[in-house]
Amino acid sequence: MPDNLSQLLDGIPASAPSSTLEIASAYIRVSTDDQTELSPDAQLREILKTAKADGYVIPKEFIFIEDKGRSGRRADNRPEFQRMISTAKMQPSPFKRLYLWKFSRFARNQDESTFYKGILRKKCGIEIISVSEPIAQGMFGRLIETIIEWFDEYYSYNLSGEVVRGMTEKALRQGYQTTPCLGYDSAGEGKPFIINEETYAIVEFIQQSYHNGMDLTSIARAANARGYRTRRGNKFTLRTVRGIISNPFYKGTVSWNGISFQGNHETRESVTSIFEDNQERMKHEFKPQGRRQVSSCRHWASGLLKCSVCGASLGYCRSNDPKRRPDYFQCWKYSKGAHETSCSISVSRAEAAIMASLRSVLETGELEFEYEEKKDPETLDRQALLSEALARIDIKEERIKDAYENGIDTLEEYKNNKLRLRAERDRIIAEAATLEKEEDQDSGPSKQEVLSRIQNVYDLLSDPNVDYEIKGNSLRHIIKQIDFDRKNNAFHFHYYV
Repeated sequence: MPDNLSQLLDGIPASAPSSTLEIASAYIRVSTDDQTELSPDAQLREILKTAKADGYVIPKEFIFIEDKGRSGRRADNRPEFQRMISTAKMQPSPFKRLYLWKFSRFARNQDESTFYKGILRKKCGIEIISVSEPIAQGMFGRLIETIIEWFDEYYSYNLSGEVVRGMTEKALRQGYQTTPCLGYDSAGEGKPFIINEETYAIVEFIQQSYHNGMDLTSIARAANARGYRTRRGNKFTLRTVRGIISNPFYKGTVSWNGISFQGNHETRESVTSIFEDNQERMKHEFKPQGRRQVSSCRHWASGLLKCSVCGASLGYCRSNDPKRRPDYFQCWKYSKGAHETSCSISVSRAEAAIMASLRSVLETGELEFEYEEKKDPETLDRQALLSEALARIDIKEERIKDAYENGIDTLEEYKNNKLRLRAERDRIIAEAATLEKEEDQDSGPSKQEVLSRIQNVYDLLSDPNVDYEIKGNSLRHIIKQIDFDRKNNAFHFHYYV
């Protein structure tokens, strides 16, 4: 908070003084898209002066100031606004007026503006006053206020469109406008980003480690152990490592909002020479929900072996006396007493069973496998956006219902709003169905391709010089899980691609 605003607030009583003056409140939000916007302290100073002239006092506890940069398009993204509404709804309401610098500070979404103003005016009995846009009382004044709201909403949406159009034009002209990723710094004025030697070394480490067979979790641990940090100064996680490995910027491709071009920024062979290999590996890797990375396990088969009694994983157990009993896998739920029947098998027998299954498939060519579709990141983003849009419609439907029940909207307005939202919902559902249909067209690899992958995995598992992480990751490319039936001493392998 700026020093001048802090000083101004320090001079205001913390709570309402005992006087004949009426109590009011102030809501302040600075617009980031208005170059002529007053600062928060200037807004507050004008509001306090107007309130005093009107015979109102505004204690510090009823001054609600948003952090800079909060958009007026959505009320749920403004914590101080929500706190103000919550305070106003107390019985009885602790203040009689709400002062704003402009009506657009309240909201730039007319649906939300109408809804929340209806609550304050009709439910809480609170007047809403714009200091810089004084209007007359009564129906004519309300009409002027509605026109101002329409203009503010139009300005907000039009500005958003102008910004997107400007950024699109810049992207089409192959200008650099995104935030530089790790390893690069901005050169300004849309010029190509330049390499930051210190942080680019982190990118090289991550890309080369993945190419050498490490999994994402172990790379994140190793990077953090070296003291490496993300661009925002945070520790690395599986997610941030994946983002760096799959970012096409490191091979020279610049992307923004569906527009891609071959950039002029510098790239290094240490990354570009292995980038496509890393994408191929990531494309074929599949991690069912709940499965740990190999580096978090103690054996390359850990996490794959499942108990046929309860479906839980068989945990790797190191024997205290290998001469009397070798290392083994045991159902962790049995170890905790969750079921009576033991489901254990020695590590050597489990390894032999896995190798025997792979050999049988390669020798006979007989294989049943499941195709697990790897969803494209852009598809996932579109699905997420559609889900969010449906969730927002649910909220809007609740709001128009509340507005009708509270007497803010007429029955005719309520019906029209319901029809509008229903049409929007139908459109989103239709788009989601089209997206799902597009995904179903992917038929997956041929049986011969699958057998070729199994052969590669078998060769890796047979090589005693191959690291256990590489073995574990390769096995996870073709086997989803292995059910062990201790009672019948049988294995059931679930192959997939």
